[in-house]
Amino acid sequence: MSGSYTVVGGGAIGGTLAFHLARAGHQVQVVDTDAAHVAAIRRRGLVIRGADGTERSVPLAACGPDEAPASLGAVILAVKAHATTSAARWIAPRLAADGYVASLQNGLCEPEIAAAVGASRTVSAFVNLFADLVEPGVIADGGPGALVVGELDGTVSPRVRALVADLQAWGPAVASENVAGFLWSKLAYGVVGAAGAAVDDPIFDTIEAFPDLTIALAREVYAVAAAQGIAPEPFDAWEADAFLPDAPPERTRAALAKFCAWLRTQPKTRTGIWRDIAVRHRPTEVPAQYGPVLQVAAEHGIACPGIAAVLAMIGELERGRERHRDNLVELDEAICKGGNGS
Repeated sequence: MSGSYTVVGGGAIGGTLAFHLARAGHQVQVVDTDAAHVAAIRRRGLVIRGADGTERSVPLAACGPDEAPASLGAVILAVKAHATTSAARWIAPRLAADGYVASLQNGLCEPEIAAAVGASRTVSAFVNLFADLVEPGVIADGGPGALVVGELDGTVSPRVRALVADLQAWGPAVASENVAGFLWSKLAYGVVGAAGAAVDDPIFDTIEAFPDLTIALAREVYAVAAAQGIAPEPFDAWEADAFLPDAPPERTRAALAKFCAWLRTQPKTRTGIWRDIAVRHRPTEVPAQYGPVLQVAAEHGIACPGIAAVLAMIGELERGRERHRDNLVELDEAICKGGNGS
């Protein structure tokens, strides 16, 4: 039996999932504020461009927020983290009594969603896929990654199982009782990706050139997770336990080498954060992702000089700071001065 979904935010994540859900026979409507993107989808369908340049399209409904249905059932929220509150407030009066909002986003967005629609109508999810919105109506797809869904209270409900089954039209979606562990692991890698936006090099080159920076940033995030009793989870080729503070150095280095080797096999060589700065020239979601991390860190008395330095540099990059290797040297020094070197 096919389901019906409203995807709010039809970019890299939302567009990719909408495409595969629609191809599998589900009724899908994309709601997006980008009028050109909506118009392109209406004109020729949503297009996925493979790494070899081949294109596939699927027809599906698309509209702006002003044209959306008055009642929404199952909602996949895939907007940038800094747009979460405004999107959730827009959804709230339209959400059916038995509807829910699943956060397919980067960062810790569920509390903002729950504040708007209620915790009982909020579903937690982690997604790591390799895609970019490259032009209106067209998404460059790098293949499946990882996708995990669960309830906020750590249970796996019937609606979670149903959502997971439908999302398997895209790739290896699974249910979990520890979505938080996945979210914090992506934050651990994500801050490395944010640092990598300070240069134009592929992310694997950046990690290999500055391994201590990578390790120190990941450990800062995991220290904050540990203070909350959250057990990090591995995903794709990222081995979470190898980056914990008590991991043997040789284990950490081996895991980092393995991760970089895997990254080299992926068609997408730069992060969405880099694309926002270098190509789209728009604010990134990094402050919305890592502001909450620093807030929790402060509550537990944990110093995170590396994360703070990355946030500051992202702000400068958004305002026109040049991208070059000296930026990573500066970040490396900020962490060493904070005493968090590996």
